[in-house]
Amino acid sequence: MVEPREISDVDELRTLAHPLRQRILRHLGQHGPATASTLAKALGESSGATSYHLRMLARHAFVEEVPERAHGRERWWRAPVQDLRSPRSPRDPEVRTLLDQLNQLKLAADQELFADFLARRAELGEWADAVPYSRGSARLTLTELHEFFDQYLALLKRYQRPAEETPEGARHVAVRFFAFPVPDDTARS
Repeated sequence: MVEPREISDVDELRTLAHPLRQRILRHLGQHGPATASTLAKALGESSGATSYHLRMLARHAFVEEVPERAHGRERWWRAPVQDLRSPRSPRDPEVRTLLDQLNQLKLAADQELFADFLARRAELGEWADAVPYSRGSARLTLTELHEFFDQYLALLKRYQRPAEETPEGARHVAVRFFAFPVPDDTARS
Protein backbone atom coordinates (compact mmCIF):
# COMPACT_ATOMS: atom_id res chain seq x y z
CA MET A 1 0.00 0.00 0.00
CA VAL A 2 1.29 3.44 -0.94
CA GLU A 3 1.57 5.96 1.87
CA PRO A 4 -0.32 9.25 1.36
CA ARG A 5 1.81 12.21 0.32
CA GLU A 6 0.47 15.66 1.18
CA ILE A 7 1.25 18.26 -1.45
CA SER A 8 1.34 21.64 0.26
CA ASP A 9 4.63 23.05 -0.99
CA VAL A 10 4.05 26.03 -3.31
CA ASP A 11 6.69 24.87 -5.82
CA GLU A 12 5.18 21.37 -5.98
CA LEU A 13 1.70 22.83 -6.43
CA ARG A 14 2.91 25.18 -9.17
CA THR A 15 4.41 22.17 -10.90
CA LEU A 16 1.12 20.26 -10.75
CA ALA A 17 -1.15 23.22 -11.56
CA HIS A 18 0.16 23.50 -15.13
CA PRO A 19 -2.23 22.38 -17.90
CA LEU A 20 0.33 20.51 -20.03
CA ARG A 21 1.80 18.76 -17.02
CA GLN A 22 -1.66 17.58 -16.02
CA ARG A 23 -2.20 16.27 -19.57
CA ILE A 24 1.15 14.45 -19.40
CA LEU A 25 0.25 12.85 -16.07
CA ARG A 26 -3.17 11.77 -17.37
CA HIS A 27 -1.63 10.27 -20.50
CA LEU A 28 1.01 8.34 -18.55
CA GLY A 29 -1.65 7.17 -16.10
CA GLN A 30 -3.96 5.93 -18.84
CA HIS A 31 -1.47 4.64 -21.42
CA GLY A 32 1.59 3.72 -19.40
CA PRO A 33 5.24 4.67 -19.98
CA ALA A 34 6.16 7.00 -22.83
CA THR A 35 9.01 9.07 -24.20
CA ALA A 36 8.92 12.85 -24.60
CA SER A 37 8.51 12.26 -28.36
CA THR A 38 5.58 9.85 -28.05
CA LEU A 39 3.93 12.20 -25.56
CA ALA A 40 4.48 15.13 -27.92
CA LYS A 41 2.79 13.27 -30.75
CA ALA A 42 -0.12 12.10 -28.58
CA LEU A 43 -0.68 15.53 -27.03
CA GLY A 44 -0.04 17.69 -30.09
CA GLU A 45 2.99 19.40 -28.53
CA SER A 46 6.67 19.69 -29.36
CA SER A 47 9.05 17.12 -27.91
CA GLY A 48 11.05 20.01 -26.43
CA ALA A 49 7.99 21.10 -24.46
CA THR A 50 7.11 17.62 -23.23
CA SER A 51 10.75 16.93 -22.35
CA TYR A 52 10.96 20.13 -20.31
CA HIS A 53 7.71 19.45 -18.46
CA LEU A 54 8.70 15.83 -17.76
CA ARG A 55 11.88 17.10 -16.11
CA MET A 56 9.84 19.55 -14.00
CA LEU A 57 7.51 16.74 -12.92
CA ALA A 58 10.48 14.47 -12.18
CA ARG A 59 12.07 17.12 -9.97
CA HIS A 60 9.21 16.54 -7.52
CA ALA A 61 8.87 12.77 -8.15
CA PHE A 62 5.51 13.10 -9.94
CA VAL A 63 7.05 11.06 -12.78
CA GLU A 64 10.06 8.77 -12.88
CA GLU A 65 12.33 7.33 -15.51
CA VAL A 66 11.97 3.74 -16.68
CA PRO A 67 15.65 2.83 -17.16
CA GLU A 68 14.98 -0.70 -18.42
CA ARG A 69 13.20 0.74 -21.49
CA ALA A 70 15.88 3.31 -22.35
CA HIS A 71 17.76 2.97 -25.64
CA GLY A 72 20.71 5.31 -26.17
CA ARG A 73 19.54 8.85 -25.47
CA GLU A 74 15.86 7.86 -25.48
CA ARG A 75 14.33 8.29 -22.02
CA TRP A 76 11.11 6.59 -20.98
CA TRP A 77 8.90 8.01 -18.24
CA ARG A 78 6.07 6.69 -16.11
CA ALA A 79 3.73 8.07 -13.50
CA PRO A 80 4.43 6.08 -10.34
CA VAL A 81 1.53 4.88 -8.23
CA GLN A 82 1.04 7.65 -5.69
CA ASP A 83 -1.54 8.77 -3.19
CA LEU A 84 -1.29 12.54 -3.54
CA ARG A 85 -3.34 14.55 -1.07
CA SER A 86 -4.10 18.23 -0.73
CA PRO A 87 -3.84 19.91 2.65
CA ARG A 88 -7.23 19.82 4.35
CA SER A 89 -7.23 23.42 5.52
CA PRO A 90 -4.58 25.44 3.70
CA ARG A 91 -3.86 28.72 5.50
CA ASP A 92 -1.54 30.15 2.86
CA PRO A 93 -3.57 32.09 0.23
CA GLU A 94 -1.12 31.10 -2.52
CA VAL A 95 -1.52 27.42 -1.67
CA ARG A 96 -5.31 27.81 -1.72
CA THR A 97 -5.15 29.60 -5.11
CA LEU A 98 -2.91 26.90 -6.61
CA LEU A 99 -5.17 24.14 -5.25
CA ASP A 100 -8.16 25.90 -6.82
CA GLN A 101 -6.33 26.09 -10.17
CA LEU A 102 -5.36 22.43 -9.94
CA ASN A 103 -8.92 21.38 -9.08
CA GLN A 104 -10.32 23.43 -11.97
CA LEU A 105 -7.87 21.75 -14.38
CA LYS A 106 -8.85 18.33 -13.10
CA LEU A 107 -12.58 19.05 -13.26
CA ALA A 108 -12.26 20.33 -16.84
CA ALA A 109 -10.32 17.17 -17.77
CA ASP A 110 -13.01 15.02 -16.15
CA GLN A 111 -15.72 16.82 -18.12
CA GLU A 112 -13.73 16.24 -21.33
CA LEU A 113 -13.27 12.57 -20.46
CA PHE A 114 -16.98 12.15 -19.77
CA ALA A 115 -17.89 13.91 -23.05
CA ASP A 116 -15.53 11.51 -24.87
CA PHE A 117 -17.25 8.59 -23.14
CA LEU A 118 -20.66 9.85 -24.30
CA ALA A 119 -19.42 10.37 -27.86
CA ARG A 120 -17.93 6.86 -28.05
CA ARG A 121 -20.52 5.07 -25.97
CA ALA A 122 -21.73 2.93 -28.87
CA GLU A 123 -18.27 1.29 -29.06
CA LEU A 124 -18.45 0.03 -25.48
CA GLY A 125 -20.92 -2.84 -25.85
CA GLU A 126 -22.20 -4.05 -22.48
CA TRP A 127 -20.17 -1.30 -20.75
CA ALA A 128 -22.16 1.44 -22.51
CA ASP A 129 -24.60 1.82 -19.65
CA ALA A 130 -22.12 1.19 -16.83
CA VAL A 131 -22.44 4.68 -15.38
CA PRO A 132 -23.39 4.44 -11.75
CA TYR A 133 -24.27 7.96 -10.75
CA SER A 134 -25.40 9.42 -7.48
CA ARG A 135 -26.20 12.92 -6.33
CA GLY A 136 -26.84 13.42 -2.71
CA SER A 137 -26.08 15.55 0.25
CA ALA A 138 -25.55 15.07 3.94
CA ARG A 139 -25.30 17.35 6.91
CA LEU A 140 -21.77 16.79 8.19
CA THR A 141 -19.33 18.38 10.53
CA LEU A 142 -15.90 19.09 9.09
CA THR A 143 -14.52 16.11 11.02
CA GLU A 144 -17.25 13.85 9.61
CA LEU A 145 -16.51 15.06 6.07
CA HIS A 146 -12.84 14.12 6.56
CA GLU A 147 -13.89 10.69 7.88
CA PHE A 148 -16.27 10.22 4.93
CA PHE A 149 -13.47 11.04 2.49
CA ASP A 150 -11.03 8.68 4.23
CA GLN A 151 -13.59 5.86 3.99
CA TYR A 152 -14.15 6.62 0.30
CA LEU A 153 -10.38 6.44 -0.32
CA ALA A 154 -10.17 3.13 1.55
CA LEU A 155 -12.94 1.69 -0.65
CA LEU A 156 -11.30 2.98 -3.82
CA LYS A 157 -7.91 1.54 -2.84
CA ARG A 158 -9.55 -1.84 -2.26
CA TYR A 159 -10.25 -2.04 -6.01
CA GLN A 160 -7.10 -0.43 -7.36
CA ARG A 161 -4.56 -2.91 -8.67
CA PRO A 162 -1.69 -3.05 -11.12
CA ALA A 163 -2.44 -4.02 -14.72
CA GLU A 164 -0.81 -7.45 -14.27
CA GLU A 165 -3.24 -8.27 -11.43
CA THR A 166 -6.35 -7.09 -13.26
CA PRO A 167 -8.93 -9.82 -13.90
CA GLU A 168 -9.95 -10.64 -17.44
CA GLY A 169 -12.84 -8.46 -18.59
CA ALA A 170 -11.95 -5.57 -16.28
CA ARG A 171 -11.76 -2.06 -17.71
CA HIS A 172 -10.07 1.11 -16.57
CA VAL A 173 -12.94 2.98 -14.87
CA ALA A 174 -12.76 6.66 -13.90
CA VAL A 175 -14.02 7.19 -10.36
CA ARG A 176 -14.42 10.67 -8.91
CA PHE A 177 -15.35 12.07 -5.53
CA PHE A 178 -16.54 15.65 -5.32
CA ALA A 179 -17.87 17.22 -2.14
CA PHE A 180 -18.17 20.84 -1.07
CA PRO A 181 -20.19 22.85 1.43
CA VAL A 182 -23.28 24.49 -0.04
CA PRO A 183 -22.40 28.22 -0.08
CA ASP A 184 -25.78 29.54 1.08
CA ASP A 185 -26.22 26.94 3.80
CA THR A 186 -25.60 28.15 7.32
CA ALA A 187 -24.07 25.98 9.99
CA ARG A 188 -26.48 24.80 12.65
CA SER A 189 -25.50 25.45 16.24
